[in-house]
Order: sequence, then structure tokens, then C-alpha cells
Amino acid sequence: MPFRLPASRINWTNSAFLIGTFVVTLTAVPVYLWYCGMDGFQVALFLFFFIGTGLSITLGYHRLFSHVAFQAKWPVRLVTLVFGAAAFENSAMHWVSDHRRHHKHVDHADDPYDISQGFWYAHMGWILFKLDAEIPLDNIQDLRKDRLVMLQDRFYVTIAVGFGLLLPALLGYLHSGWMGALGGFLLAGVARVTAVQHMTFFINSLCHTIGGQPYSDRCSARDSWIMAIFTFGEGYHNYHHEFQHDYRNGVKWWQWDPTKWSIWTLEKLHLVNGLRRVPEEKVLLSQLADTRRRLNARLACKKTVLNERLRELLQTSDAKLHQLGERWAALKAQYADKADALKTEYTERAMAQYEEAKAALAEIRREVQQALKLLELVPEAA
Repeated sequence: MPFRLPASRINWTNSAFLIGTFVVTLTAVPVYLWYCGMDGFQVALFLFFFIGTGLSITLGYHRLFSHVAFQAKWPVRLVTLVFGAAAFENSAMHWVSDHRRHHKHVDHADDPYDISQGFWYAHMGWILFKLDAEIPLDNIQDLRKDRLVMLQDRFYVTIAVGFGLLLPALLGYLHSGWMGALGGFLLAGVARVTAVQHMTFFINSLCHTIGGQPYSDRCSARDSWIMAIFTFGEGYHNYHHEFQHDYRNGVKWWQWDPTKWSIWTLEKLHLVNGLRRVPEEKVLLSQLADTRRRLNARLACKKTVLNERLRELLQTSDAKLHQLGERWAALKAQYADKADALKTEYTERAMAQYEEAKAALAEIRREVQQALKLLELVPEAA
């Protein structure tokens, strides 16, 4: 029997806006560009609003308000709330409530954008249709204490339309009259809204579908460096789901994460503080555990054809990783036992403990990298 969705279940406002802006982007925008072109001012205007609204979602809505990965002074909160509204992704209160529920119930029925219900449902279907009763905002008590957040929620539509559509049109008008206003509205307004929205939507869909899982396979979240390029660093989604309160998504220094660099810069300017970082040892141990899981899965899989030499290397690597994990646990226990002594005889003993721990972490890092190289030699099971 074909699936029929009652008209009462359709969110007509969201559907009209999302589909309308997408259609305008594919039709009216190319027509405008064909007849009027796009000068340097229009390019700069588009980039300004794209970066401003995009970072307000990733830095503000996501890492600041959803995960409290750092603390921000009122100017940062104000700017991210205004430009976050201009992204037309709902008020911060509703966005954060949905996102916290996503992390709590990821891949299950209570996950608002549950990937197990299909790629397009996770991408934007959950916004277009009201399949369930309205969910109460019972997980954002901390945000209710923030007056700026409450004001943004109250005047969300006015802020969104004013700063997201009318302001680009006004700036375009001041630059080159009515055609400039139309260009500002279409390019820095409608087309930019479409781009930023789907940037966010792809995190909920693609980053739960394709990519690697170097930290954990407990949920569908995956790391994708390609998605990180287009989402201000949000593509390292497997790391984020394993360590959601870290202000970094790209934890390695070379990973593309403009949101992380922006937060770091704001800290140097004394506009944010209290940046939360997962200790390196915890990240490495997570990688160690997941690498061992993958090694054992390949060894146990009957469909995987392994020559004896490769099987021996995999088994040796697994044993080595196990030994390193045990050694690290022993080092931590030993350090805890000697904590009081270290306080009184700090210099020599503390430095010795530090150097030993540093060497152990370096060995774990090398062995994990070697194990990952071995895994690349093993054919995937059919």
C-alpha cells in the first residue's frame, strides 16, 4: 500500500520556504547572472554573509550554545545570534534543543534527524514534515537564563528577514541602485541561505553515511575531510560524536577547521574563554581501541582472504596495541599512587613521570599508525 502523508502533517511554512529558496536559486539567480553579471562588490557581499552566517551556526549555535565547548562574552553571543538567525535555521533555542536530542538518541527513533529513516529524511525531510507531536523544549534550561537567546527566540522572524534578506538588498541598492538591490537579495540573500542551509543539512545526512570512523563505531557518525572543507570544519563528525564537548572538530593541527581557528583567535582577543579540550591521551586511547576492534574484525571474518604473513602481522599488531593499553593504564595508576609524593618532591619525579608518559603516548601513536597501514593491505570482505 503506497505511503500517504496527510496534508495536516506537512509543515507548509518550512516546505514553502526551503523549496522556494532552492527553486529561486536554480532559476532566478542564473537569469540575473546572465543579464547583469556579478561584480566584485556582489562577490564580497555574498562571501561576507556566507561566512558570517555559516560560522554563526558552527561556532555559535553548535559549539557554543549546543555543547558549551567554551564561554563567550556578550558581543560574540550577540553577533552569532543575529547572523545565526539570518541563516534561517530556526532560533537558537529550537536548534540547540533538536541538536542535543540528536546526540542523546543518535540513530534511534527519538533522534530528530535519524539517518536510519533514510538519507533524505535526515537531510531535510524531518523539517518538511511533522511526523510526530511537537517535542517540548525541556533540555535547554541553561539557554533560558541567557537574555540575548530569549530575545532572539522572541524576534526570530524579524531578525532573520531583516538581516538575512533585506540588509543584503539594502547594501546592494546603496552600491548600484535597484539592480544592485535585486542582486544583493538574490545572491547574498536567497542563494547564500540555500548554500548555508544545505551545508548544515549535509552534516546530518552525508556525515552519517560516508567517511571513516577512526574513533568509534558506536553510532553512524563519520569523518569526512571533504565535507569539512565545505562546512567550516564540521565534517570531522566521528570525532565530534565521540568527544562532543571539545571546541575542536578537526583535532589534529593540519585538519581543516576554520571554526576551531576562529574560536582560538577570539580567545586571544579575550572575547571567549574556557575552551574545552579532550586530553591527547583520551583521543589516542579511543583510536587504539577502535583500531583493535577493526583488526579483530578482519581477523575473524571468514570472507577475508589473508596470507599467513599478513595474518601474523595483524595478530602481532593487535597484541602490541593491547600491551600498550595495559601499560598506559598501569602508568596512570602508578601516577595516582605517587600523586602526594610528587607534590612534595615535584621537580625530579614529576619530570620523570612526564617523560615516561610522553614516550608511552608516542609509542601508542606510532603503533596505531602502523596498524592502520596494515589494515589498508587487507582486502574488504565481499
